Amino acid sequence: MPVAPLSDGRRAWARRTPAGTLAAWLGWLALVALTVFCWRVMTQDTIWSFVRDAPAQAADIGARMFPPRWSYFPVLLKPLWDTLNIATLGTLAAIVLSVPVAFLAARNTTPSAALVRPAALFVIVASRSINAIIWALLLVAILGPGVLAGICAIALRSIGFIGKLLYEAIEEIDATQVEAVRATGASGPQVLTYAIVPQIMPAFAGISVFRWDINIRESTVLGLVGAGGLGLNLESSLNTLAWPQVTLILIVILATVVASEWISAKVRARFG
Repeated sequence: MPVAPLSDGRRAWARRTPAGTLAAWLGWLALVALTVFCWRVMTQDTIWSFVRDAPAQAADIGARMFPPRWSYFPVLLKPLWDTLNIATLGTLAAIVLSVPVAFLAARNTTPSAALVRPAALFVIVASRSINAIIWALLLVAILGPGVLAGICAIALRSIGFIGKLLYEAIEEIDATQVEAVRATGASGPQVLTYAIVPQIMPAFAGISVFRWDINIRESTVLGLVGAGGLGLNLESSLNTLAWPQVTLILIVILATVVASEWISAKVRARFG
């Protein structure tokens, strides 16, 4: 029902007019029709016999996945180390590349709002628009399979994330502190060092460690496209239907993600 204003300024519920009621019903009808259409598009290639058989297949695979093959764990140590290196080195590379991009993109630090800032924003948007898996596919084709492709994929994906959050933090700094340092006759680098950097350091630390936490998760699956890490073992185990090994790999991935989440939370609490 619509809200109708009264003469004393208060509001009261009012019954819809016939035209309003008809419009509301037509809107609901259009919504139902759109839902049905979308459902038909989504399920036009669905084989319903497979869907009906899915619970039995899931139960069968679940039974084969236990117990985990603990003897396979020593084989995962090197891929796990590669995964951590991919996430850590990729994050460090992204930090090095994204910091200047962030300063060029921030309104209060860019040397040119008409030319340089749009270019920096384009770099940020382009990085954030392409998933790490797609970056890895491209880099595996260019650099070949291995850890290097994974590191570069993580770095290119992270530039946009770190750059966007960092330039927003730069734009939110207290301008009076910048003016106070500049009033002392400080040069541009000195203003940057003593007025801007101290204000953004807590945000910078939190953003960096948060992105590292995300990259730990993303790097565990890059091996599925040949970019090294645990994903290679996961793919080979899936291809050979070695379900107990798959279970162990998933447990290792879960433990790694939980540990990175704990470290990330501790660091953010320290700088928050």
